Amino acid sequence: MKPHVIVPLACALAAGVALAQAPATPPAAPAPAAPAAQAPAAPDILPLPEQKIDAKQAELGKFLFFDKRLSGDAALSCATCHDPKKGWGEDAALGKGYPASENFRNTPTILNATLKSRYHWDGRLDGSDPGTLVRDQITEAVFMNADGRLVQERVKQVPEYVELWKTFRKDDPNGMRIFNIVGEFIKTVTSKNVPYDKFKAGDAAAISDDAKTGYELFKGKAGCVVCHNGPVGSDGKLHKTGVPENPQVLSDPEHGPLRAITMLRHYSTSGMPNYMNARTDVGFYAITKAQKDMGKFNTPSIRDLKYTAPYMHNGMLKTLDEVVEFYSKGGGKGSELKPLGLSAAEKKSLVAFLESLSGDPVVIDPPKIPDYRVREFGKN
Repeated sequence: MKPHVIVPLACALAAGVALAQAPATPPAAPAPAAPAAQAPAAPDILPLPEQKIDAKQAELGKFLFFDKRLSGDAALSCATCHDPKKGWGEDAALGKGYPASENFRNTPTILNATLKSRYHWDGRLDGSDPGTLVRDQITEAVFMNADGRLVQERVKQVPEYVELWKTFRKDDPNGMRIFNIVGEFIKTVTSKNVPYDKFKAGDAAAISDDAKTGYELFKGKAGCVVCHNGPVGSDGKLHKTGVPENPQVLSDPEHGPLRAITMLRHYSTSGMPNYMNARTDVGFYAITKAQKDMGKFNTPSIRDLKYTAPYMHNGMLKTLDEVVEFYSKGGGKGSELKPLGLSAAEKKSLVAFLESLSGDPVVIDPPKIPDYRVREFGKN
């Protein structure tokens, strides 16, 4: 950079005269104006995007989703805990587990699961890879407890599966690709014929006037859209809302000890310090070990809520009316939420809007699972 030079006033004036007498030079063309920055779009519930699905893989994935041989003891299938007749989840506050286990959290639906940005209530898995989610569920000790190599060999002894496999690959069924194929089927489990989506597409009569009022509350006074946005109505972040602990986790005389074992084992495998003294669900803290994440949970999808009760990470809220009331009061102890002070009419409208996010039930008939037929060595 050149040093700044102070020019005496007389010299400056003389220079000005000289310049005035010189031939005029055409002014430089003005620089093109920079394009105006576009304001970011306001958050909203967005239409479900089309997903690229391999139909042949999804066909095999459907069989595998309902096949109990994908669990260690061949007694559980993915559909056992993600039942199509129960909103692709369970209708209990807390989920089942592998025999001699019980889950300490609610079972999330897999409806639209492949469009989520995070998996699990504590957000421990990235949502960009449904195959990894499937592997986690099948091999996790408290869910299906199956060794991936065992699953691979079982699949290879079912001729119909091998035949389907050969329609898209030349090798034998193997490892991670099996989990990816189940994930391909899960892509097909999406909301259908949703009134809200029709409304956003221009059909003003698709939802009720109450729901329209609720939609304005959702985006405005209630502020729900701040966290519940995007295609599935989740920002993919973790928040503390202060949902009270479910007493069944520790106090249920029959299942409490099994749930405590599952919870503490999860903390142990997550490397959580001093985990044996934990008596609450610490949420994201077990993953990050950061005190600020204590009691934070992944923002759930709000599509198809009509079929997925009870709600929250531990099933403590049984109805949508209870959910709206909980948020209107500002959540529970330690919540990062602020009270909304909604009137009875506003709560009713907000529930009507939430119900408009539910489409037709997504129910399919389980396929007939083919039997084993052991293959001879050296033959396909």
